[in-house]
Amino acid sequence: MSSPSAASGSGTSNGDGGANGKIEQYGPAGPFGAVFQIIPGVQNYDWGIEGKKGSLVAVYGEATEQLGMKIEDDKPYAELWMGTHPTLPSTIVPPPNCPRPPPSGTFISLSSYLNRHSSLLGDKVVKKYGDGLTRNGGVDGPDGKKKDQGALPFLFKILSAGKALSIQAHPDKDLAKRLHAEKPKSYKDDNHKPEMAIALTPFRGFCGFRPLGEIVHFLSVVPEFHALVDPSDAFLSEVEYASKPTSGTTEQETKQWLRKIFEPLMKAKMTDVKKRTMGIAQRYASALASGSAKDLEVDESLAKLVCTLNEQFPGDVGVFCSFVLNVVRMQPGQAMFLKANEPHAYIEGNIVECMAASDNVVRAGLTPKERDVDVLVDMLTYSSGGPDKQLMKPRPWLPAKGSKTREAYGVAAEGKEDDDEAIAAVELPLDVASPSAAKRDEPLASLPSLLYDPPIDEFSVAVTRLRPGQAEKQRAVQGPSLLILTAGKGKLRTVSAEGEDQREFDMDKPGKVFFVGAGQEVEISADESGDEGAAAGSLSVFRAFVEVAE
Repeated sequence: MSSPSAASGSGTSNGDGGANGKIEQYGPAGPFGAVFQIIPGVQNYDWGIEGKKGSLVAVYGEATEQLGMKIEDDKPYAELWMGTHPTLPSTIVPPPNCPRPPPSGTFISLSSYLNRHSSLLGDKVVKKYGDGLTRNGGVDGPDGKKKDQGALPFLFKILSAGKALSIQAHPDKDLAKRLHAEKPKSYKDDNHKPEMAIALTPFRGFCGFRPLGEIVHFLSVVPEFHALVDPSDAFLSEVEYASKPTSGTTEQETKQWLRKIFEPLMKAKMTDVKKRTMGIAQRYASALASGSAKDLEVDESLAKLVCTLNEQFPGDVGVFCSFVLNVVRMQPGQAMFLKANEPHAYIEGNIVECMAASDNVVRAGLTPKERDVDVLVDMLTYSSGGPDKQLMKPRPWLPAKGSKTREAYGVAAEGKEDDDEAIAAVELPLDVASPSAAKRDEPLASLPSLLYDPPIDEFSVAVTRLRPGQAEKQRAVQGPSLLILTAGKGKLRTVSAEGEDQREFDMDKPGKVFFVGAGQEVEISADESGDEGAAAGSLSVFRAFVEVAE
């Protein structure tokens, strides 16, 4: 992993005016103000995309010169972390003309600065989350552990998957607390980890269980899969009937059937797994090579996936998850939400990911790391449905009053540009932000900002896409934001009351990351000469934030 060292002491050594009564000298936002550039961290996990193969993590990481990165062709670049999680916390680039810069060569951690200037988080966010996350440093919590009021409740990432990640699920809050107490080295957080992924490039991944009928079909026609689950004739007959739409099988009964298939698969003997995995991979590879894939019991794309997964993880039981989990494909701009206790695995592609602030992962396949099969089997909800069930629709994200882009939102709401409720209620297609929407001249594809708002409290993500020369004033979010430029060039400006200082930041390289404090209105503008080859505009910005509802 790579990130610059952070000054971690207290007092004036941090250089942020947070000690010795200096806060008031610079106002509640401190000497850095309410908007500043931050330094992300880079993780080089083995599954990342190599530099020579177009890892966006590599491209974006290189944009922050303080990281001192030079892309290496054969090195995998897997994750870009933005936030306050102690595994790889972000640090701050002091703004130009900062009145109290830190000592040369040191960087103040974002968490430390927010802890000293909590107005940047917003009172409601501090009240709800400030004492809720276990962290090193900060203030004493009621349980005697240290709590950090500067910890963001979300973690923002870019992921570049060159090969499959582990078959995994993330625990809910109750399970996270238990696992953390029982195995703190394996499960370092006591928080849940629901997450959302938005595609930057064509993406493929496992997410959620297939409909029961599909799984039963594969169980009947794929001999190697059948051999590992090893169902009795009576079981197979019963589950075949239960999977029919006319059977009257309840949702709870369907979940029980799914577990009765998934559990024996994941707990099959290692010798049997290796034998059956190598057997099916050889059989499919031979058919693909000879041009006879049409004679297989599965379609060609699924046969290729089985072979690919076995090449990456030879003899691994996770290869057979191809028959029980949905294969979800996303175009750039499409998103999916991964609830706690739901099985998933990213297979390939570049995505933006946002999650509750946790790094807990329960793994059971496609990994050399520690596996916890018993926990995974017990924790899953066993909900099922097709791949489209996993996708989520965005909705318009309204700009600030007076923004020149409001007219575009009014067109979407049939001319009601001043009717915020009407605009927010506009129904958008799943692929509204994708290249396919632009190709078919989808009228709603021209909306500058879209909001991806999952059904949890810790985060939302807004995506802003601007044409060359276009600018949008974004409303003052009543909570902290992290903002990353993913395409094009432009400016980020603070919008302040008349007579107050305004700041301007160059967004000159995709990958630059900024923090925006609670209550601060900003304007994002695209350069006049933008990237005309971009599918949906010259400039693209992803903004993760949290607000506490009234």
